[in-house]
Amino acid sequence: MIQTLFGSVEQEPSLLEKLKSGVQKTRAGLVTALEDALQGKKQIDADLLDELESTLISADIGVSTTGEILESIRQRVARHQLADAAELKNLIREHLLEILQASERAPARVAEPPAVVLVVGVNGSGKTTTIGKLAMRFKHEQRSVLLCAADTFRAAAIEQLEIWGQRTDTQVIRQSAGSDPSAVLFDAVTAAKARKVDYVIVDTAGRLQTKEHLMLELQKMSRTASKVIPGAPHEVLLVLDATTGQNGLEQARKFTESSGVTGIVLTKLDGTAKGGIVVAIARELNLPIRYIGVGEKIEDLLPFDSEKFIESLFEP
Repeated sequence: MIQTLFGSVEQEPSLLEKLKSGVQKTRAGLVTALEDALQGKKQIDADLLDELESTLISADIGVSTTGEILESIRQRVARHQLADAAELKNLIREHLLEILQASERAPARVAEPPAVVLVVGVNGSGKTTTIGKLAMRFKHEQRSVLLCAADTFRAAAIEQLEIWGQRTDTQVIRQSAGSDPSAVLFDAVTAAKARKVDYVIVDTAGRLQTKEHLMLELQKMSRTASKVIPGAPHEVLLVLDATTGQNGLEQARKFTESSGVTGIVLTKLDGTAKGGIVVAIARELNLPIRYIGVGEKIEDLLPFDSEKFIESLFEP
């Protein structure tokens, strides 16, 4: 089952197959490399641990998590609980799954629509494309959707969102470029409430995390939403490009500090061998991964499932 703002929905049967296809590069960079390092090894020695450390860091698992894993291995070896190198792959798998599960949190339940989803992130992360794919996913769950073009800094952003509105047969609430984003948001949320629409997905300007006044604008938008619908926004999703690796983690820290991020959407996971950033985000920020992008097709935005993600990496 997939947890949504309106409760649980059935998980599509093809999720694991799509995941396996989408994480091929990360699987090669992490699991295949681990298997190569362990092949033919019986003894757990310093050279093997150095090789494991290099493999984990190269996959962007993160220095802290890599250190934890190696320390766990050393302690088990010292207590004679681990002697065979062949056991290490399963130990690493279990540790990664534990980290992902520790950051899991179901989204806040919305008793009465609309649910307001604020989507934030820097330019080029795939934010507007993610919004279009998210709209289609919600519609497949038999939910009505309204899109809000609150990225008013660029006329092209409004046009791009309208294209996605046409592709997904979803109405877009917009004003002219340069309008107050909070005013557009107010119009969208008010309209959704009057029409009893289930979801309002809000596009925001692709902000550089260093631009403080733009971060303050995000906070203003959140206050505006909560005035119309108490408790809104119900989700603040930060879209990160998986190919940016550890730089994405720094972006996430800045956005979390200033805009109350409740979940991560990791895009372009199919284009990188550094998909371990999923684990680093969960470990460093204690934020749930809500969705992952594994391709360019409209159906290639998948709900994130910790067990299936780890299974897609480690199982043949």
